[in-house]
Amino acid sequence: MEDTILLREDHGAIARLTLNNPRALNALSDEMLDALAAEFDRLADDETIRVVVLAANGKAFSAGHDLKEMQSHRDAPDGGRAYFDALFDRCGAVMQKIPALPQPVIAEVHAIAAAAGCQLVASCDMAVAAEGTRFGVNGVNLGLFCSTPAVALARALPRKVVFEMAATGDFIDAARAREVGLVNRVVPPEELTGATMALAQVVAEKLPAAIRLGKAGFYDQVQKPLAAAYDSAGAVMVENMMDEDTDEGIRAFIEKRKARWAAG
Repeated sequence: MEDTILLREDHGAIARLTLNNPRALNALSDEMLDALAAEFDRLADDETIRVVVLAANGKAFSAGHDLKEMQSHRDAPDGGRAYFDALFDRCGAVMQKIPALPQPVIAEVHAIAAAAGCQLVASCDMAVAAEGTRFGVNGVNLGLFCSTPAVALARALPRKVVFEMAATGDFIDAARAREVGLVNRVVPPEELTGATMALAQVVAEKLPAAIRLGKAGFYDQVQKPLAAAYDSAGAVMVENMMDEDTDEGIRAFIEKRKARWAAG
């Protein structure tokens, strides 16, 4: 079980999915994205499950994309462009599976959620966070504006809040996250799982058809531009990844040194 990158435990009508790659801070690697996509597809056809809880093991909920994996494709003849294009398309597709699921999905956030990890929280229907948790889209600190995470965040938070987070790379704490609408509830760390499961149980006890139809209708009215927005934002991130200073910024982060950007 320790080698399984995504765990699933069913508690009656509630399925708990747990990101389980703590050594990589639960990065949304190719393997993790594939595992999430496969499990979401299984859940879509599972009529016994009424609510999904998405949690994580380790020191972080998710640190975002796997930068080392991304940088490993720089040596391709195209500098990695095809891989980056496919990566952001695949990540966007995984994020879109969450609102498309018939079951409500609740993020249980026990620790830091950064960049695409914050995008994952924003993509969930609801979220419960532990006190002390921080949220941010900090790619700009490495030279990579978090364009695709901003798609999910801009649909969950006020636009000016999202743009400030993306343009500064600053993190917000759990209290601020609740204030701006990124999370529904903030509880002491020792109460996190209990509070999340209690919320899930309340929803699980509602009429399944009502929740299923209600969720579909909810997103039909508020997120019609989502796919087009991910296509556009993904293309922007590909162009950003191809910038030499972005390459340098990520290399510097991995090598734990200050970036030497040609653009100053």
